[in-house]
Amino acid sequence: MSRSSTSILVAIAVAVSSIALLQNLVIPLVPLIQAEFGVTADAASWTMTAWLIAAAVATPTLGRVGDLRGRRTTFLITLGVTAAGDVLAAIAPTLEVLIVARVLQGVGGALFPLAYGLLRDALPRERVTGAIGVVSAVIGIGGAAGTVLAGPLADLVGWRGTFAVPFLVAALGAFLTLAAVRDSGVRAQGRVNTLSSVLLSAWLVALLVPLSTGSRWGWTSPAVLALFGFAVLAFAAWIASELRAKEPLVDLRLLASPAIWPVNAASLLIGAGVFAFWGYLPQFLELSASAGGGGLTVRDAGLMLVPMLIGMSGVGFATGALNRILSLRTLLVTGSLLMALSGASAALAHSAPWQLALAGAGFGIGCGLAYAASAGIVVQSVPAAVTGVATGVNANLRTIGSAIGSAATGAIVFGTAPHGTGSGFATAWGLVAIATLLAGAIVWVVRTRPAVATSATPLPELVEA
Repeated sequence: MSRSSTSILVAIAVAVSSIALLQNLVIPLVPLIQAEFGVTADAASWTMTAWLIAAAVATPTLGRVGDLRGRRTTFLITLGVTAAGDVLAAIAPTLEVLIVARVLQGVGGALFPLAYGLLRDALPRERVTGAIGVVSAVIGIGGAAGTVLAGPLADLVGWRGTFAVPFLVAALGAFLTLAAVRDSGVRAQGRVNTLSSVLLSAWLVALLVPLSTGSRWGWTSPAVLALFGFAVLAFAAWIASELRAKEPLVDLRLLASPAIWPVNAASLLIGAGVFAFWGYLPQFLELSASAGGGGLTVRDAGLMLVPMLIGMSGVGFATGALNRILSLRTLLVTGSLLMALSGASAALAHSAPWQLALAGAGFGIGCGLAYAASAGIVVQSVPAAVTGVATGVNANLRTIGSAIGSAATGAIVFGTAPHGTGSGFATAWGLVAIATLLAGAIVWVVRTRPAVATSATPLPELVEA
């Protein structure tokens, strides 16, 4: 890779790592936030829900803005909004201000599709797949590392001080991007469809709020049922609006092509499996041995996640080389199968921490393959002018999957005991195996074939990725 290409990749990867860290950084900090502001656990948990909703809304919308107005400019503005959220979170005098800060940080979720578009624009074609693998690895590593590092950092500098790390990384990423990345590539023509954007936001919010809070509000409570009902109606209205629009926010006919929809379906299932596995693995390791858990300290539980991070990073950085031997579709199926085997292994053998560390390593390798391959397939399968919105939808489906995985796992694990039971965790990991196995099966069974162009987005000839 040339020095110019390397500089571009490093700049984008550093910038993306700032938001990757923020994905799960707050999860271990919720008890500290609750104690400082003197609020209930339900109120403090909105610091996580606010991030999730903001990221879900911003990702496809700003991906489309980048397609239309220039990805570099949109990338830098989004990075600036995220950094402002870091500063506001560090000085927030009330929980309400902290939630606003988390919304600003969540806007940074749009950096993921914008990064993929910039890589496609700026790098030689033969380098794009490897670069996407590196950035995908950074996204996965950052999400897991945020969970691992939050506790030790909070012990050293307080929970407010933890936001200094993503802020400094964002500042460095902005500097490197300004220096190394130029605004190039094909821009789409048209405008952002306001009605579609509002309807998309409406059904995403109505879906994600009850998924995030249903376990605390009650799954059959009037508020939860009303929000789910509204989500269905808003989703139907959004579909109708997009199909009728001359300039849709998301070209649904494009996403329905055989090259893309199996990958998006797999991303939904993989998102559920990934969060259900690594999001709850530390809690099992810290669960008392008498309840069937690992009985480890917070520090030791964090160390057990290191093999997963190593596996994820190693294979992510090697995706480009692997793609010279195997197709991206094969890599995605292989990654899904590795996650399924690792989930089954954790479900059947979890009496010793080393067993879960080994399962975590396999899961990390599978996750690294799946993240990189899915993004690569989408980038290769759509016209350059719609890369941002297409990869944004793919990232959003992983977010929705994560929310579903979190809700389902929480109900299974904590349904009978406030801190969970060993059997509950085993059942959840068994479902992780089923979900990721199904993801691989969908991609393997549905063969890529040429798609029919639409009036909104003419398609290039699609070949096996």
